[in-house]
Amino acid sequence: QEHGLDFQRLLDASAYKEMFRQDMIRWGEEKRRADPGFFCRAAVEGALQPVWVVSDTRRLSDVEWFQDAYGDVVQTVRVVATEETRKRRNWVFVTGVDDAESECGLDQGVAFDWVITNDGDKVALGKQLEMLVQSLHRNL
Repeated sequence: QEHGLDFQRLLDASAYKEMFRQDMIRWGEEKRRADPGFFCRAAVEGALQPVWVVSDTRRLSDVEWFQDAYGDVVQTVRVVATEETRKRRNWVFVTGVDDAESECGLDQGVAFDWVITNDGDKVALGKQLEMLVQSLHRNL
């Protein structure tokens, strides 16, 4: 909104998003420096559901914000895929972007409650997700 960008086009993996990716990262870092909870509060604003899925947290400060705000009910989930799988999905490493905190800030410092492997095996993925969902239901 601040910069007049097309929000829907920023949600996909298009060249449009890539044109603005570094600027978006820089803008996000400025917001976080001024207020580490800025994006976390925006994510939960008005949410009333008993279970929320907050996808795509990128930094330890995000995880810590949710854990501080909601305590033991927070379940952290990391989705992983091999580099080979990611390349098959057209991912290409970009220096200065893919090695920035916005992309690898959670590679260390978080003991994830769940690690889901998504390397293209739909059956294996389904089993992992079913275990996660069952656990959430037990804890409601």
